[in-house]
Amino acid sequence: MNESEFNQLAEQTLLQIEEAVESSDADIDYDTAGDILTLEFENGSQIIINKQTPLSQVWVAARSGGYHFKYDADRKIWYLDSNPQKELFAELSVYCTQQAGEEVILEAPED
Repeated sequence: MNESEFNQLAEQTLLQIEEAVESSDADIDYDTAGDILTLEFENGSQIIINKQTPLSQVWVAARSGGYHFKYDADRKIWYLDSNPQKELFAELSVYCTQQAGEEVILEAPED
């Protein structure tokens, strides 16, 4: 995937995360500034999601740590670079649940 394709895909993914947050029942605020999406929780904690164009990755910074996701074109998913079985939206649901103190499910978009 070239840089232009990555940027388009990553920007689309950030929008899909916003839509998933909006569709969830969780009390999560979000803000986008440039290539950075910030999720903010009632307790003041945040999750920062941004694209890393030189590495063709989406990075997530949560209370539990920093995570790097790569895109698998065959499976059409973003996966955790250290564990290909862990998908971006499922992992974001875990991180959000930990920080919100209640179950949060962020649905991945359907193709």
